[in-house]
Amino acid sequence: MDEDGVPEAEAEPGAARRGPTWVILALVAAALLVCCCSAAIGLVVSWRAGLLGAG
Repeated sequence: MDEDGVPEAEAEPGAARRGPTWVILALVAAALLVCCCSAAIGLVVSWRAGLLGAG
């Protein structure tokens, strides 16, 4: 218990989950960034190779 008489486990119920949530969001953002960059690189390579040309 802390000095207010509240057990420490119940002091902030969302505090323990706040850290892993930010880690998961950062991983999702990094994965989206990698996917978007690889798609853009693929489009540029295809365009330069003439695969996206109209004729």
